[in-house]
Formats: sequence, structure tokens, C-alpha cells
Amino acid sequence: MKITADQMLFETVPDLKFGILHYNRISTSDAPGMLNGRIGYFYQEMQIGLEDKNVTDIPGVAEWRKVWKAFGKDPGRYRPSAEALIRRVKKGQMPGEINLGADLNNFFSVREGIPCGLYDLDAVTGDVSIRKGSSEDEYGGLNGRINNLENLLITSDEQGPFGSPFVDSGRTAVTEKTTEALHVLYLQPSMTVEEAEVLMDETGIFFTSVTGGAFTGVILHAGNRSAEI
Repeated sequence: MKITADQMLFETVPDLKFGILHYNRISTSDAPGMLNGRIGYFYQEMQIGLEDKNVTDIPGVAEWRKVWKAFGKDPGRYRPSAEALIRRVKKGQMPGEINLGADLNNFFSVREGIPCGLYDLDAVTGDVSIRKGSSEDEYGGLNGRINNLENLLITSDEQGPFGSPFVDSGRTAVTEKTTEALHVLYLQPSMTVEEAEVLMDETGIFFTSVTGGAFTGVILHAGNRSAEI
């Protein structure tokens, strides 16, 4: 499978970077109790830390709000997924337990302040592209609504779009039966490639330490827009 980021994205935001992780032979059925406790404690600590702080002051959130505006989307109306999650944490509405894969994805997103998407590769057809959505792009999202994706960054396969840093589709959602997955991290544009590589390795190691299996990773940026996974 080849994954490619559209050249036009970098013409709009030259420093865009996408972390791509491929997991195989994973098990997402059961989360160890200790892990659930660790994640829950992290959310509680974050809630305390946000009492006198604006969510929009978090570096990752601030940067992705700027990306939103650069592509013509209102971040006040269509919040990046990480910002939406962190706002819930600030209110004491901690992300609920879904399955091990989805729970880890939410944790990484909140911890780093960046949108992240995790997709079941058995539901993905053909090559994958990351591009800007048009007025015709839409899907049924995990929020239970039909979402129009115009002016949003979207991840798409031969069947059409299936992910975005706003909300992901139900078609490629990770379930307890998922054994192979694609993880897309919408990295802070200000990160260097070297910093991004460290974060990617840390994420892949953490993920597979609890799901089992193995991972490979690559960073897509203006100088490296495509890769085979």
C-alpha cells in the first residue's frame, strides 16, 4: 500500500508533517487494568492543570487551529479532534473506554495536543492519500452524523474519504477484532523531522507494548510526500 500527501497541502502550509504508523499482528480486545488506571490518572492530572489555563494555549492545539484557518475552516465551529477531547477533559468528561486501540489513540491525541486517527486496514481499499476535502467529500462519522469535509484535511482510499483531524468515519473504525491498523498523527508543523521521528518511535513502542505485534513508521513532509507501508 502506498500513502501520499498531496503537494497542494504543503503549498498552503509548508511545514505540515504527518506521522504514519503501520501496526500488524496486534490485539485490541482487552486493556490491562493498570493501563486504564494510568490513563485515567493522566486525564485527572490534566484536568487540574487546565483549571487556570485556556485549551487554546496548548501548543499543538494552537498550531492546528492555525492550520484550520489556513485551509479555510473555522476552528471555533469545527474543532480539531484533539481540542475537542481536551475541552471534555477540562470539564471532567473523560474519554470513555471503547477498545484498546481507540483508547490509546485518544490518549496519544490528548497527551500531545494533536489530532490522531487509527484505522482498521482490513476496511481500507487500495492506496491512501492525504488531501484537502472538497464540497463533495462526506462520510458517516463516529459522532453519529453525516459530516461534510470541505476544506478539511482528509485521508482517503479508493472508496473515498475515511479519516480527518476533525472526526473519523465509521467505515474504518478500529474494533476488538482489528489485527492490522494504520495510525495517522497530524504532527505539530513546528516540529523538526528529528523531533517527529522520536515521537513516532515512542508512540509505536508504547502502542505495541500493550497490543502486541510490530510497527513501522514514516513521516510525510514537503521533502518526502509518499511512502510504501
